[in-house]
Amino acid sequence: MSADDAELRAALSAVVEPELGRSLGELGMVRAVRSRRRAVEVTLALPTEPWPVADELAGRVRLALGPGAGGEDAVSVQFSPMSDEERAHLKAALASPPGGEPGGPNRFMAPGSRTRLVGISSGKGGVGKSSVAVNLAVALAASGQEVGLLDADVYGFSVPRMLGVDRRPTAIDDLLVPPVVHGVRCLSMGYFVPDDQPVIWRGPMLHKALEQFLVDAYWGEPDFLLIDMPPGTGDVALSLGQYLPRTEIVVVTTPQPAAQRVAQRSAFAARHLKLPVRGVIENLSWFTGSDGTRYELFGAGGGQALAESLDVPLLARIPLVPEVREGADVGVPVRVSDPHGEAAAAFDALAEAVLALGPARIYRSELKVR
Repeated sequence: MSADDAELRAALSAVVEPELGRSLGELGMVRAVRSRRRAVEVTLALPTEPWPVADELAGRVRLALGPGAGGEDAVSVQFSPMSDEERAHLKAALASPPGGEPGGPNRFMAPGSRTRLVGISSGKGGVGKSSVAVNLAVALAASGQEVGLLDADVYGFSVPRMLGVDRRPTAIDDLLVPPVVHGVRCLSMGYFVPDDQPVIWRGPMLHKALEQFLVDAYWGEPDFLLIDMPPGTGDVALSLGQYLPRTEIVVVTTPQPAAQRVAQRSAFAARHLKLPVRGVIENLSWFTGSDGTRYELFGAGGGQALAESLDVPLLARIPLVPEVREGADVGVPVRVSDPHGEAAAAFDALAEAVLALGPARIYRSELKVR
């Protein structure tokens, strides 16, 4: 290999694969790189065919090698399927942190992980919990955090549509790779069930589905894994208490006192399961008219009253903005469609408040130092 080819291979190996978030060198995807006169030929090994982000990956390769090859047009990118041995190497790389020992693709579940697990909960449906979860995830990603979003509302899944995901997860043998949209890696039952088909399951099946979403999927070790929980208190909360005892709970409510009292039950259930309640989010707080006047259409004070009763902070008040609903319907979160608008500013402030809280300190009687 010539010195020029070695430099090209080093630059190519450092390119980050967009679906998996790791470098091509780590993943063993660089099959060959050759310079020929004023052109460069690259061959990459793909885990599956078709690979959902092949075009984006080719663009990143051309951008990285173009300056040393006489321009992006001088870089030719070809793909070929991985061998069984190469695929095994890739899965081993995904199961370990960069430069670390293997720990499984769900490293966020390991003790000492950097990942903050945040459950977005509500006492009842219709308060905009999923809209809050989606836009908070996008706002955290926009602030530079690595974010995963698990749609655990198995009966009322809506996150893929709200986030604008247009493809199913990629399967590498028995490992699911959730797609990344707007910087957020997302997994949901909505990928596997048609919109018009109900999920009619008893608790054990729900428990097993949640286990597979956590264990058999590639999440890596994101900074945040947000969990959009079903409304109320039920099987998912029980499962989270078992599988993810480090989960922090944030409760979404609306301003009216009746909603506040219902949301309180969700918080009390979380504490019964020894999941720390970190804060309250008040949604639909006001509507701003064309004259700039704020109209509190759903009353006032419910969020603050709930926060005080739980002795936690009121993290944010989110205004009622038609673009939030419109964005959810068409799959473009308001934090993306109107990043400088009133609602986006509220979600950015919410993301800052969640970051400022820092991780919860979990005290469990069964956790002892030896």
